[in-house]
Amino acid sequence: MKTIKNRNTGGRPAKEPAEKKGFKITVKMAMDEYGSLKTKALEAGINQSEYIRQCIQSSIVKQRLTPELVNYIRQLSGMANNINQISHKANAAGYPVVHKHCLYMNERLDNVISKIEDDC
Repeated sequence: MKTIKNRNTGGRPAKEPAEKKGFKITVKMAMDEYGSLKTKALEAGINQSEYIRQCIQSSIVKQRLTPELVNYIRQLSGMANNINQISHKANAAGYPVVHKHCLYMNERLDNVISKIEDDC
């Protein structure tokens, strides 16, 4: 039996390990989401898988609010409630009586807002 040493195997060359797509995921979509995906992929002239890959590569995902940031927002909400109460007192008793409370709340608000800005 003869063997051919320079045999043409045909087909395309093997892909590098980094180029191989070895992972598969399943995504559930509503009918309108799937229709939108099909339409956009068709308009782009690529298949749905490639469209999703390109979306993943070019998208930016914002992180969720950290527990610390949620706490600051909760404090801000409480302070807003306090300011509302102070304004009611100011209307009833006159502004000079509640002036100290307003200055204190303004200082606290500035501190919380600066903490939120530092985290974002």
